[in-house]
Amino acid sequence: MITIKEALTKKEMKDYVMFSFELYKNNPYWIPPIIAEELETFDKTKNPALKTAEAHFYLAYKDNKIVGKIAAIINWEEVNLLEKRKVRFGWFDVIDDIEVTKALLNKVEELGRKHNMDHMEGPMGFSNLDKVGVLSEGFDQLGNMITWYSLPYYITHFEQLGLVKEKEYIESDFSFNGINPEPFQKASELIKKRYELRCLNFTKTKDIMPYVDKMFDLFNETYSKLQSFVPINDIQKEYFKKKYIGFINPEFIKFIMDKDDNMVAFAIVMPGFAQALKKANGKLFPFGFYHLLQARKHSKEVVFYLIGVTPEYQSKGVTAIVFDEYYKVCQAKGIETCIRTPELEENHAIHNLWKHFNSKINKRRRTYKKELL
Repeated sequence: MITIKEALTKKEMKDYVMFSFELYKNNPYWIPPIIAEELETFDKTKNPALKTAEAHFYLAYKDNKIVGKIAAIINWEEVNLLEKRKVRFGWFDVIDDIEVTKALLNKVEELGRKHNMDHMEGPMGFSNLDKVGVLSEGFDQLGNMITWYSLPYYITHFEQLGLVKEKEYIESDFSFNGINPEPFQKASELIKKRYELRCLNFTKTKDIMPYVDKMFDLFNETYSKLQSFVPINDIQKEYFKKKYIGFINPEFIKFIMDKDDNMVAFAIVMPGFAQALKKANGKLFPFGFYHLLQARKHSKEVVFYLIGVTPEYQSKGVTAIVFDEYYKVCQAKGIETCIRTPELEENHAIHNLWKHFNSKINKRRRTYKKELL
């Protein structure tokens, strides 16, 4: 018999997080989150996304053993601002038992029907900066810190239970050694002169902070036309500023400014933390923090996390400046591999940025949808 219980206590929330560690303990491709960070993500008193999103965390039990988990989420800003009556589900993991998956998805449906939502979709998080999608290709590829790993039977379960594919995402990588920098180096100089642009480079995190709000405003502007995009609000800006900016190498954050000191583009690249997170296995102490710090300094991989260009400049080659600056940094650090994080298949503007880099797609992921009416 399958029993579903909402995780409410600290112990139950810890069990919720730790189930994934049990499920994937022998999987070489799964990247464990930092346990304390994951618990903070689910804490309504700490994560500002939960001020505008309702979330319930469910555990499935069979024979008194945890066999699955799911988060049922309503992002009320998405509902009220975009008029999308959607209940989300995320942080989904399950054993290969379709009845367990069915029981967990039923809890999502219940929440959706309670609030008169017209469809459910997932896996996805509380907001646009959370993880998204279930793998459809690339099960034998190492994940990274900003994506979920999943097993092939997840898709089988969803489709057998009547869910249909909603959005498709691609991930890819390319060798730094295979890059010919000449095209974007030449273009960079021409574009800087033509539009009177300059790049802000940093060596200290404190010098970045005065620009971060402008960056998030530009992020909102850049991605506003994509499906289900919910702008980052002021409270979330402060949260992300304090939680993440200080952890990113300052030299991996680039802002492009015009002659009037308006930000026209930004990009954030992160060191590859996957191997360090594998070694940490969810714990910062006693050695996890050391592994992460070493990766921050010495990783030979970089992950392109975010890039944004104001609509006015999207067809003017501004990204040549960004790539030129990153080429210099990556060359100095001996970077070998560049990783592109999930990009919506429909986001052709982003795909076109990479046409000169000989990227190869190594993963695909998707969200699934079910009508509730």
